[in-house]
Amino acid sequence: MRRVADSLPIAVLVSGTGTNLQALLDTVHGSEAQIVAVASSIADVPALARAAERDVPSAVFTRGDYPDRAARDDALADWLDERGARLVVLAGYMELLGSAFLRRFPGAVINVHPSLLPAFAGIRAVAQALEYGVAVFGVTVHFVDDGVDTGPVIMQRAVELPYARDEDEVLRALRPLEHALLPEAVRMFARRELVIDPSDPRHPRRGPTPVPDTSADWPTGLRARRSASDAGEG
Repeated sequence: MRRVADSLPIAVLVSGTGTNLQALLDTVHGSEAQIVAVASSIADVPALARAAERDVPSAVFTRGDYPDRAARDDALADWLDERGARLVVLAGYMELLGSAFLRRFPGAVINVHPSLLPAFAGIRAVAQALEYGVAVFGVTVHFVDDGVDTGPVIMQRAVELPYARDEDEVLRALRPLEHALLPEAVRMFARRELVIDPSDPRHPRRGPTPVPDTSADWPTGLRARRSASDAGEG
């Protein structure tokens, strides 16, 4: 039986410049986590060059190369599994993943989204927020489920931009938040500190201590347990 490694093997899915991938490479890669695979939905994007610079294996899975999205997802999941990935991180990945893919990595797919979910889910999140006229923008790291940006929130951070009118301006302000939150979420997952209570699955939280399970292969899914000290919290 394969034992839990000290460094969590993760895969990163990308579709563009890869600044969040770079943040992971510069922080958790080689310490709490090891990026074992980078997969892109688009060929020749800068994110793939970032992976190559660090000798991280990469591959491209475009929907046009497969008969349908399900076939693409199967091929992608097979490749990630062959690389040994135990957490899948969506870092600017502009494709939906089907239920079959998520079942291959149960409780182990996370995404970073440029809004304070559940507000402004889906594409054009910042543009949606600007059109609505909000003064506070933000970033969410969340688990991925069958919906569009509907999975349980892991971490959020906000920034006030009352005079923002330009999408690029907001994205520049949000980028440092993304680069801080996404690596921290990976660290929490690697340390087994994410706790999901089945009676309150919408609110994953830090456990007071790492959830014990030293005998199992990585991962057996998030450990669904609330400690006695948490039980009285509202």
